[in-house]
Amino acid sequence: MADGSLGDAKWVAVLAPLWIWDFFILFYHSRVIMMGPIKRPDHIPEEEWVDPLPMAKRIMSMIRFGLLVVFEVLLALQLDGTIHIPWTTVFIPIYFWEIIALRRKIFLTNMTIVSHDELELAIGKKFTDCSPAEREDIHRRFIVVPSKSGPVYEAAHRMQQEAKGDIIRISARIFFTILLVIKLDTDFDWSWWIVFLPIFGMAVCIVGTAFRNFSEIRADVASRDPSIFGMAEAGNNGEQQGTHYATMDDNNKDSGEQSEPLTNEEKEELKAKVMQSATRAIATCFSQCFFIFLVCLLIGKIEEVDENAGMADFDSAVNQAAASATDGYGSTDPAPPSSTSYVPPAPVQRSTAPKTEGASVSTWDPERGQVWEGGQGDVNQDDAINEARDEPPMDSPQSSQKEVYVNPEAVNDSYDLD
Repeated sequence: MADGSLGDAKWVAVLAPLWIWDFFILFYHSRVIMMGPIKRPDHIPEEEWVDPLPMAKRIMSMIRFGLLVVFEVLLALQLDGTIHIPWTTVFIPIYFWEIIALRRKIFLTNMTIVSHDELELAIGKKFTDCSPAEREDIHRRFIVVPSKSGPVYEAAHRMQQEAKGDIIRISARIFFTILLVIKLDTDFDWSWWIVFLPIFGMAVCIVGTAFRNFSEIRADVASRDPSIFGMAEAGNNGEQQGTHYATMDDNNKDSGEQSEPLTNEEKEELKAKVMQSATRAIATCFSQCFFIFLVCLLIGKIEEVDENAGMADFDSAVNQAAASATDGYGSTDPAPPSSTSYVPPAPVQRSTAPKTEGASVSTWDPERGQVWEGGQGDVNQDDAINEARDEPPMDSPQSSQKEVYVNPEAVNDSYDLD
């Protein structure tokens, strides 16, 4: 469609697969809303059950997707020329869509990860004794995990880290949308490279976040067992570990806990965790580099189209200026291109307006140039004609031509080249 291969096709028809996809997604959201609250499983006590999909969350998800559909429809109609509205108006649904997503991610990053014991200590009663409204408020403010160690806690921590990365991406998209509508709706002659700067910054932040997560995981594993990365010498490794565990044993005497050396299975699990994080960071780097490459190709194509459009406008302006200049000199239609000999321009007809006494009027003679009539110009012209008539003929290749007598009075009245 962008290359013009589809002729006069409309964007509304080209995006038909997208409309089908939107229909099925909207149907799914409507079914989720109509199915009502999720029933409590039998193995979960009623006082501990919380609906994982509250009705407010379902309605908000449908509203967000509806905003996206409205933007797609407005964009297709604007590209087809069916509607003519500012691009700022076209992108209004995207503004609300991004703001809603940004609000959710900010709330998620501000939530505190607590264990069950810490939560019950903070609220002064057991979680099972809380009312449904209190539980809903707790789930909006805290992320409750069984303990501060283990896969559940790591998953919660990773979810918050991903939310921080999502905030960066959403902010970059909002900034890019603002620059884009300014470029489309105003006369600012910005380069498209400046408009896409937020996209480049977003890619750099994503890669930096991935490598930062890898560094944090590596530091955590190294603190638990420095021998995995060769950070402890073989000779004093046992001594360092003994001191480390002795210190932890002193700190845990009151609780009766005692740390034990890591088993081989735990070490392998830590190594796999570090390897997975490194693989994720490298994959993120390569994917973002490929994404930047595609964006650069897109910007280059847009710049090429703008340059061609600018050259076309420049050529049109030059042609209009040339036509205006030609009309200004009062020239008649030019000679046919097939003629190779010089054809003098036809004489301009004299004005039929009455002559003012004493005023001089000029006409154009192809051979003699400008000829003045009336006033002082007539006297000078008559003298010149009389002098030319009295002079003897000159020897020239045209001396054999028939002599023509020029009547001054006839010249004053009209001049016929034939």
